[in-house]
Amino acid sequence: MTLSLDERAGKCYHKLMKTIDEVLQAHPFRAIGEQNPKIKQLKGIVSNSKPNPHKLFAAEGIWMLSLCEKFNTPLDSLFLCPEHIRTSEAAALADRLASRAQELYTVSAKTYEKLSERGQPDGLLALAQLPRHELSAFRPAKDAVILILDGVEIPGNIGTMMRMADGAGVDAVFLCNRKARLTHPKLIKGSQGAILSVPYFEFESVQDCRNWLDKNGFTVYLADTRADLYYYDEPFGTKTALVMGSERYGISREWYDKSYKMIAIPMEGSCDSLNVGVAATVLAYEAVKKNKFLPRGIRPQKS
Repeated sequence: MTLSLDERAGKCYHKLMKTIDEVLQAHPFRAIGEQNPKIKQLKGIVSNSKPNPHKLFAAEGIWMLSLCEKFNTPLDSLFLCPEHIRTSEAAALADRLASRAQELYTVSAKTYEKLSERGQPDGLLALAQLPRHELSAFRPAKDAVILILDGVEIPGNIGTMMRMADGAGVDAVFLCNRKARLTHPKLIKGSQGAILSVPYFEFESVQDCRNWLDKNGFTVYLADTRADLYYYDEPFGTKTALVMGSERYGISREWYDKSYKMIAIPMEGSCDSLNVGVAATVLAYEAVKKNKFLPRGIRPQKS
């Protein structure tokens, strides 16, 4: 007997729901409501309004949680809304993540929709922990390019530059005078997952960062519109560190105490500067091209 389209769709849906039921039975999920402390913790992290000593961030949806799986990101807790699980892909991902998360919860559709920032949620949300990188284990190559963010204030700009660093092939991002939480939702969203893939290191002071750069033989460039040297005239070619400053105040004075090079992007119109993320992109791609690709006579490969 040939099944109608509706009957076939119903059969597939039933099969999917059975898969979700199997996931729930295979793992110790616990049903919780809006007043549960874990939900309140999640809301505080999403709103960036509560202390976050363990550097947890909200990871929602198949795409973001697949990246967490790919990079083996620690999962503090997994929240599952069975009513919003619509695909076998989501059910299978929930099963795999449930084996890794420390705490497992189910929530109602009503509760989940208050937590979700997506119009058509996948029914999967987790509190994940940012990766930890040890500076002592970082071994930059001779053609390394590092991006230094000094006092950058806007979370979205930091996220954008993390994403750019991933795309350009920057070896690491250093953060001095950090003004925004790395777990800020706008930073996580802006990074498009690069916060999980690009090594980043925080320094307690500019002096600590300068000491590390000098010890490891980096040529340091300060992005400064007053510079006489334009970025395309600089050959680069050695270990390179590009320093980008605050949106409002620029690079802090401590960086100018040493004889570091200043480098500029020419501005031919009426504006006197670029957005810090745009400027970082121009400089980073130029440095990576001259450090990594031109010397080897190769072109970047498509992934």
